[in-house]
Amino acid sequence: MKLSYKAYAKVNLGLDVLRKREDGYHDVKMIMQTVNLYDVIEIEASDDNLISIVTENDSIPVNEDNLIYKACKLLMDEFNINRGVRITLIKNIPVAAGMAGGSTDAAYTLIGINELFKLGLSKDELMKRGVKIGADVPYCIMGGTALSEGIGEILSPVSGMPNCNILIAKPPIDVSTKFVYENLHANELKRHPDIDGLKSYIEASDIYSIANKMENVLETVTVKEYPIIEEIKTSMKQNGALNSIMSGSGPTVFGLFDNYEIAKKAYDGLLARNITTQVYLTDLVL
Repeated sequence: MKLSYKAYAKVNLGLDVLRKREDGYHDVKMIMQTVNLYDVIEIEASDDNLISIVTENDSIPVNEDNLIYKACKLLMDEFNINRGVRITLIKNIPVAAGMAGGSTDAAYTLIGINELFKLGLSKDELMKRGVKIGADVPYCIMGGTALSEGIGEILSPVSGMPNCNILIAKPPIDVSTKFVYENLHANELKRHPDIDGLKSYIEASDIYSIANKMENVLETVTVKEYPIIEEIKTSMKQNGALNSIMSGSGPTVFGLFDNYEIAKKAYDGLLARNITTQVYLTDLVL
């Protein structure tokens, strides 16, 4: 039996970093949103007792460094599963892009192993195990719109987000999350995004006020280092985006639109400028 899943990407509608903790991690407060851009994960049992990962994307490790491998091993060790697993990954989400591509692959691997071997774990039980693999994994299991706190593991669903068109663009650069957080100096920040206000506007389904409140504090580091991010944001806004911000630690930029035709023109405009080749026009998963 082969199981197949759509492993959805996320963006951060708002992202604030409250403080750096004594253990080196950062306390965050952010609104996460699932978007209709996904990898495909195919999972099947094998008789060789190995965890095999197959993908055509050369930039992705297929060994124990891959979060898919870690997700498999976590459940297979816990439940003493004495069979092998073959996982095929069809990669569509940009790599190292601030869209939780690796985390969502791990999340749906946990879901798949649970189903394939009939482990009977609930969504909450999978989420508790997911945080051992990465802070974004529990959210990727949960999906939808959520307030994320702590190091990202404390999740509260938020209802009311209206669907809209979203334009996503990743510039041809790679950003180190470690570099961004090390250079943020969270305890010295003068200004913080209004995440509570953003949450209220989502609950009121007010797309224009939502867009107005979108803000990512990590841009204070990443945009200085990579001006192309601001260039993409400006291009989206000049072409009709209600607002445009960076997702996660970057470098991916997204813009929200209330009209598909306008969004399509902005999409075409970005491609014509040749500032990025990875551009996606889609909608939200609510």
